Amino acid sequence: MDPLFWIVLIAFLGPVIGSAIGIIKMPSFGHICNMLCFAAGVMLSISFLELIPESLAISSPLISVLGVILGSAVMYGLDRLIPHIHPRLCSQEQGCNLERTSVYLILGMFLHNFPEGMAIATGVVTETRVSLTVAIAIAIHNIPEGICTSAPYYHSTGRRIRAFLLSSATAIPVLLGYISGRYIFQQLSPQMVAIMISATAGLMIYITVDELIPNSCVGTDHKTIFSLILGVILVIFLTAI
Repeated sequence: MDPLFWIVLIAFLGPVIGSAIGIIKMPSFGHICNMLCFAAGVMLSISFLELIPESLAISSPLISVLGVILGSAVMYGLDRLIPHIHPRLCSQEQGCNLERTSVYLILGMFLHNFPEGMAIATGVVTETRVSLTVAIAIAIHNIPEGICTSAPYYHSTGRRIRAFLLSSATAIPVLLGYISGRYIFQQLSPQMVAIMISATAGLMIYITVDELIPNSCVGTDHKTIFSLILGVILVIFLTAI
């Protein structure tokens, strides 16, 4: 079967699975932390073992550095402009109206997920395996976020199906970002491709350091570090294939 099918399916499943869990039964904080840490391990490994070396191979260190700065700056800007999710509390940083907050979170995820979809498309100019690995990492990362968008809306409105559909819809910008990225990457010069690849690494490093690792360590006994290591091991094995 075409690998493209699996990439799209995996990218789509993250928000959908998370949204379903959020309206059925909230998992323990420990399980959420382990998912976040595993995704962190995959994201860091794919950034440093695949994306940055690929960018350096087709361009210069300066170009790669500019790309990393660009990717992290984009995510920083999004975090400052739109609601941010704390999986520990499944809440927004500000606001007390749960229904309104949940709607803001869903809208925020729409904007956050588009560049993540573009990140998945890096396999167009690297290898399909890279796209598949990035898709897995982002899908795992999006499961807790799906929980934290569907659960508040459901508990504030009592509308289970509507909460699931609204939260699951955050998978749409992932797919749109992926489709846009595939087209854009094919039109770029080698220098711009190098910038976009390293920007993807910057985006993933920012998400990992700013969100995944801090949120996965709060209130735990730090055993979640082994989940991060498992994520690293997964990427090492996939790199060797």
